[in-house]
Amino acid sequence: MIRAHRPHLRPAANNLRPVLTLLAGVLALASCGDSRPPRADREVGLYTSLPILWAESDDIRDLLAADRPQHWAGPVLSDAGKLVPLDTLADANGVLPLPHDGLLVLAQPRPFSPQENVALDRWVRDGGRVLLFADPMLTMPSRHALGDPRRPQDMAMLSPILAHWGLRMEFDEGQPAGERMAASFVGEFPVNLAGRFRSSGNSGDRLPESGKHGKDGKPGDARDACRIESEGLIARCKIGHGRVFAVSDAALFEESPDVGRQAICRKVLAAMILGAESGD
Repeated sequence: MIRAHRPHLRPAANNLRPVLTLLAGVLALASCGDSRPPRADREVGLYTSLPILWAESDDIRDLLAADRPQHWAGPVLSDAGKLVPLDTLADANGVLPLPHDGLLVLAQPRPFSPQENVALDRWVRDGGRVLLFADPMLTMPSRHALGDPRRPQDMAMLSPILAHWGLRMEFDEGQPAGERMAASFVGEFPVNLAGRFRSSGNSGDRLPESGKHGKDGKPGDARDACRIESEGLIARCKIGHGRVFAVSDAALFEESPDVGRQAICRKVLAAMILGAESGD
């Protein structure tokens, strides 16, 4: 596993250009006609292997301590609605346990079971909104060794559901290691050994785990379509009646003492949440 040294970014005072770019992106998203404004009663489901809600620790007392440090992303997600941690995407009835007017955030999740693939796809096609971070080579440091189930997922393994939605994720092994700022319509944000989304041309094919063949959906369903942006870093997809906003990197969630970096990450995550809600 490659671990790249993270360089110091410029101080916040010198980050005017990415902040202005971010503001322009937020204003563009706010003008979309099919967006759903955040509500205090809206549920935001979080399914992740990253230490966002629970910091890494070998001692259960540290996990339960009231004064334990909080990950910066927790408050950003909570601002979007009622934050609901999920430990599965398919309940006993094979249904994703989140209302269709909620938002599902998948941040470097574990591989999905066949039942979870089917439940997730059904939930999205019925109108659900997803913000997905899938990193093919996670650079976030961990105190847990390789093979430890408490360690974050080192490589995103979501090929079945991505292919079902008409996407594939590639990884350029020759790219230089090290954090860089990537441009996007929601502003510049840090990435490190990122993947690249491509269109697979297989959108709508049944999941191989379902044991069926042919196309999903029924007459009158919206046609699936993905728009690839920022040199493959972002994919925005219309899946049935739902939406998926996918990012092929998760370095955004890395903790840093750099105040300027953390401010950028907060603003970009908030803009991505708005982007996941947008139906443009």
